[in-house]
This record gives sequence, C-alpha cells and structure tokens, in this order.
Amino acid sequence: MLDCKRISPRSKRYGLYWLCIAGIIAGLTGLSFSADGTESSAGAVALVVQIRGPIGPATADFVSKAIGTAQSRSAALVVLTMDTPGGLSDSMRDIIHSILEAPLPVVGYVFPSGSRAASAGTYILYACHIAAMAPGTNLGAATPIQIGGGLPLPGQNERPSDESQEPSDQGKTRRDALTAKIVNDAAAYIRSLAQMRGRNAEWAERSVREGVSLAVADALAESVIDLVAADIADLLRQLDGRQVTVAGSTRTLKTDELRVETIEPDWRNRLLSVLTNPNIAFLLILAGIYGLFFEFANPGTIGPGVVGVICLMLGFYALNLLPINYAGLGLLILAIALMAAEAFSPSFGVLGTGGIIAFVLSATMLIDSGIPGFSISWPVILTTAAMSAGLLIFLLGYVWRAQRRPVTTGGRAWIGKAAVVLEWSAESGSGYVRCGGERWRAAGPADLTPDEGVFVHGRSGLRLDVGRTAPKAKGDRHADH
Repeated sequence: MLDCKRISPRSKRYGLYWLCIAGIIAGLTGLSFSADGTESSAGAVALVVQIRGPIGPATADFVSKAIGTAQSRSAALVVLTMDTPGGLSDSMRDIIHSILEAPLPVVGYVFPSGSRAASAGTYILYACHIAAMAPGTNLGAATPIQIGGGLPLPGQNERPSDESQEPSDQGKTRRDALTAKIVNDAAAYIRSLAQMRGRNAEWAERSVREGVSLAVADALAESVIDLVAADIADLLRQLDGRQVTVAGSTRTLKTDELRVETIEPDWRNRLLSVLTNPNIAFLLILAGIYGLFFEFANPGTIGPGVVGVICLMLGFYALNLLPINYAGLGLLILAIALMAAEAFSPSFGVLGTGGIIAFVLSATMLIDSGIPGFSISWPVILTTAAMSAGLLIFLLGYVWRAQRRPVTTGGRAWIGKAAVVLEWSAESGSGYVRCGGERWRAAGPADLTPDEGVFVHGRSGLRLDVGRTAPKAKGDRHADH
C-alpha cells in the first residue's frame, strides 16, 4: 500500500504539473476535429471553406490544407466564402499561390449579404477561377498598407526635385519613392491576376492606386466579378455548365447535383489563430518574462520558470509570423529591464516609472500593421500597463515599509535599548552593563553607579556606549568595528 505520508512536497508539485499537462493534452484532443477527419462518401462534393476576419498566417494555413483535402477527396470544386477587411501581404500571397496551384476549380464568393472582400480579399477574389458576390456586399480598397502607418498614394504630397532641398525634404522624397515602388508592385500583381482570369484589369489597378471600392451591382457591370448569387445553392446552379481553365486545361463544371460540405479548421489551426492574435502574442511575451523574473528571484520554485519559458517560446513563435516593429520589441525589453532593476535596486520609482512609459510605447509600436485585427488593442495596453504599475507600487510600498522597519541586526540594532549598570569605574568612565540578558563592556559618564538604568547610544565592536538619556534619533549611524 502506498504511504501518502512519505510523498514529498516536491513530488506532489511534479504530480500537479503532469496532471495539468495531461489536462491540456486531453482538451486539445477533444477540440481536434479536422477537415481531414471527414470521411468521403459516394457522389461528387463541393467543399466550402470560410474566410472570416483578418487574413493572417492561420488563414493561409487553413486554406492550403483545405485545398489539399479537396484534392485528396476528388472534390468537384472549392468555394471560398469571404468576409474580410484585409490582412497581411505574405499570408495573402500564400493563399493566392495555393489557389493558382490548385488542381481543381476554386470559386471566390463574398458571402453572406453584408460581407466585404476589402484589401487582401480583393486580390484573392481576382485570383479565383470564378468570382462571385452575394447581394449587399462590396469589394475593393486594395491599396497596400505600410507597416507602421498608412501608405500615401503616389502623387500625394509630391514636390519637384530640387538640388536645394533640405535633408528633411530629401528624406521625404526617398519615402515617396519607396511608396511608389510598393504601390506599383501591388498594382502589377493584381493586374496580372485580372489578365489571367479575364477580368477588368483597369479597375483592379485603380483599386490599388486610388483605393476605390465597388458595390456588387457595379462590380458585375464592370466585369470585376463573374456572377451574383443569393446563396450557395444559387451559386452552384449558376456555375453549372460554365467553362474554366484549371492547370492549363479547360473544364466544364457540373454542379447541379453536387453535395455541399463545409470544412472546419482543426485544433492546430485554431491554436495557430489564437497564437497569431497580436494581443495574445504580447501577453505571452509579458507572462514569459515575468515568469522568468519570479524564477530568478526565487530559485528552485520551478513552476514560474517552466511556464515562463513555454510562454516565451510561444510568444516568439507568434512574433516570427507577425509583422513586428523591432524598435517596439527593443522598448519592451527595455521596459521589463527597468522594472526589474526597480525591484532589485530600488530607486524609489525613477526606474519603474521609466519602465512603465517604455512599456506603453512598446505596446503601441510592437505590432502596428495598420490592418484591422493585427494590432494590439488599447484595452490590452492599458490593462497590462496598469497591472505593471500596480506591481511597481507594491514593490515600492514593500521597500518603503522595509526602510521604516526597526533594525534588528548589526550595531544599529542596539541603539536605544535599555541597560542596567553592573560595575562601574569613575576613573576610566567604563565598566559593565547588562543589556538584552547579556553582560557587555560599556563606556559612558564617569558618575554612573551600579544598578542605575542607562540607554545604549552606540556600539563599537564588543563595547557599548551608554548614557542616562535615550538617544534623540535611533537612525544615527555609528561605527561597527
């Protein structure tokens, strides 16, 4: 029989860690329902893949896997339903590569009503073999956004080149040249997609250069999209009999009897979507750094160190996938360093206040893509700043209380204590006193007498300096030899 009394606290702690890990694994396993887990049944199928919200690494991974699943199941086509404000350029290009390399037709469909395919969504819609929209939807505003702020359109704020330009004007001219390069590259990219699919290339370029948008009826009239459908069933009815070019060969779509299935993201994709949320990535980095600080301050606790390292690794993985500003990352590290310095070398708030300021600045700059959903929200910034400030105030209060607490060790601890004279020599002005239950050599006024009460004024090595009155200030410094 197991003797529970012999189980050490360390063993219990390790058991708790393993129990938590097992619970996490069980939870993730319960969430695991991937697209690949759906069994193929008899008959042709159209697989629906939903793109909702900002387009990021998780979206690109999901679309790529979904197209692979459709290929393995010999699906007739893939329908990408979209409602997105845009997203990251790298993720958008990954999705477009997956569409262009797909061995089956991919239909882009802005659905349901009230949805939009803005910015990156417009590029993806142009890349699809068939572009469709539901009533009450729109697309466009495809001007690229430069990390760190909005990207002005070419021609705005332009000034003629002049040899007499000041350095600031020359720097602005260089920024304008960079802006033009980025916009020209994006315009050429969407124009090539439009020419590949036989759609309106002129409007596509205007969407990039001028940021214009179109409602569904205007998009159909200007040949930006191929059809308007009320729902998935209506979309499949209109697609039946259409011809599309896939992998260099022309195919005639037969969609009137297709069974519709929706592919859901698996738990890995859901986890990636959570990790690449800038707010979550920021909190993971913060939790990791604080966990390591607590571990260093209390060696051997193990728990904070383990959790801190895991959070840091997850946070750095997320930052590797997100468009980070390295100046913001540097400010974050500086902020944590200043607050740690305040904890270990108290400066009565100077270092800590600087750390809070650097912290807020780093949070506003760390992930500033200008894309909805890919920046750290102000509530998170203010909440974490308030928590850090609260921790700083707690540390300052602890230091202040420690400064006010009476000294209990060293020579200063004896100052002000009462003593009783045991023996005294008037000639030498010294003798012996009893203080704190101990016999001490002492020096003081020559006229002291045995059994007289005195107070300790200081200590020099193994000798106490005494007097009849209590010292005025217990905080006076005395030598301690």
